[in-house]
Amino acid sequence: MNSVVHFEIPSSDKNRAKKFYSDVFGWDIIDMPINGYEYSSAITSPIDEHYTPKEKGTINGAIIEKDESVSAPVITINVESIEEHAKKIEASGGKLIVPKDEVPDMGYYAYFKDTEGNVMGLWENLKK
Repeated sequence: MNSVVHFEIPSSDKNRAKKFYSDVFGWDIIDMPINGYEYSSAITSPIDEHYTPKEKGTINGAIIEKDESVSAPVITINVESIEEHAKKIEASGGKLIVPKDEVPDMGYYAYFKDTEGNVMGLWENLKK
């Protein structure tokens, strides 16, 4: 069974959204460049050096810029192979909308649209 490991909250004003979630929920927001993009990690629980939650059953996420491919919150699911799950998604009526890309020293991500039009994420850990 594949588990939920991450979330992303799109925003039209990242600074406003970062302040909102920090003020309301006490989340730490850490900006980091990834592939030329300023990614804003939303830390909801203690993390290790790889930004992985230390507490079992917790997940962290991000505040991202809203665009045409991601305009609503995204739930990200951990998989062994993005390629294999992309095939399953297509065979089951979904569509891969953002192809596999790397987050250096961490893993890979992709986005897909399910049969109901929801945009969801896939995550594949870097093989060690």
